[in-house]
Amino acid sequence: MEKQKKHIIILGAGESGVGAAMLAKQKGLDVFVSDSGAISDAYKKDLRDNKILFEEKHHTLEHILKADEIVKSPGISEKMEIMKRIREAGIPVISEIELAYRYVKGSKIIAITGSNGKSTTTALTYHIFNQAGLNAACVGNIGKSFARQVASAPADYYIVEVSSFQLDDINQFRPDVAVLLNITPDHLDRYEYKMENYAKAKFRIVENQTEENYFVYCKDDPETKKYFNRQPINSQTLPFTIMETLQEGAFMEEENMHIKIDEDDMSLSIYELALKGKHNWYNSMAAGISARVMQIRKGSIRESMRTFTGLAHRLEFVATVRGVDFINDSKATNVNSVWFALESMLRPVVLILGGVDKGNDYSFIQELVKEKVKAIVCLGKDNHFIHEAFDKEVPVMVNASDMKDAVHTAYMFSEQGDVVLLSPACASFDLFKNYEDRGDQFKECVRDL
Repeated sequence: MEKQKKHIIILGAGESGVGAAMLAKQKGLDVFVSDSGAISDAYKKDLRDNKILFEEKHHTLEHILKADEIVKSPGISEKMEIMKRIREAGIPVISEIELAYRYVKGSKIIAITGSNGKSTTTALTYHIFNQAGLNAACVGNIGKSFARQVASAPADYYIVEVSSFQLDDINQFRPDVAVLLNITPDHLDRYEYKMENYAKAKFRIVENQTEENYFVYCKDDPETKKYFNRQPINSQTLPFTIMETLQEGAFMEEENMHIKIDEDDMSLSIYELALKGKHNWYNSMAAGISARVMQIRKGSIRESMRTFTGLAHRLEFVATVRGVDFINDSKATNVNSVWFALESMLRPVVLILGGVDKGNDYSFIQELVKEKVKAIVCLGKDNHFIHEAFDKEVPVMVNASDMKDAVHTAYMFSEQGDVVLLSPACASFDLFKNYEDRGDQFKECVRDL
């Protein structure tokens, strides 16, 4: 393993950056944190409590360029001037998951990536491991950062939600189980608007794996299939599918889900699954395979899949108001997520859509919108792309200035038996702090009706 660098600079002071700083400090490295924006009070307290020096609202370039190594937070784009200068100077750059991996000794890592469903799959996988009585931690984009967990409470099993941005800057990171759920257009602005670049980043999750490790992937996902043979995969591959039966992996047979590893078959009825909808069959299969290869008992997996309650802001039922159901899917920050949400709706939908558009192709959901949506309420500063896409498909389209306006307007257009669905397809940063803030405001406004 690479000899530790002495002087580490962490760029970005969110959960990932602060976690990395705490771990680096604990391991005796000289650490400095730099953020171009304001650092939240909670993270400043973490840094001060750990005696870590930091700066905010600017980057001191001459100081940063003296680093032996840079840990880059996932939100920082390579297009930023600071990154161009760091690359010109030839300073090694790693991600927080790479730093955390260096200090994981003897634990198992299940890493989950994909454009959609990774938070749900990570949470479900963690639920299965936790219910089985294992010392497991749920980390990454969900909850604590991987590095903070390694520093504060090392676990035997790390269930890590991993984004393509984090995979961009790995060197040695090697999960025991790598899960790739799907690849659909998302964050293409960070990948020169080329699907191939984005897919390559996702597939980096397997690049360090050996024949002792497992690669769990969706056999039905067209983009995954397209890129599957374009890089060497050394691990044992375990596909999941709802289109065919398999000798090994997970598949559907009539109304039963099968997970078959080494000829040992585990099955359960789709009616037993706590998570409903076709997209969640995939998530459940991926979690089930990950648990079986780690030798978790079938009975324990079955019980966990029955009792999992799902995630906040992901198809979260909020309330029924005079016969209208309100569902919070604020975590749907891309078009594909909205497709999954609409696909699971069985009643007429009033859809709240909009925010910061990341280059969305709305044609992907046009048919479903035409079939299921009776009205669209646009919630964002710039809604012209949404109007262009759906003006001809939906009888009613209106703009809302804030969440209260959006909820009241959606309620006005709904009638008994309808669903009001917040599933924005966009990032939230124009009107909200993040997707959680957007979802929380939605829930609050619904309760005030």
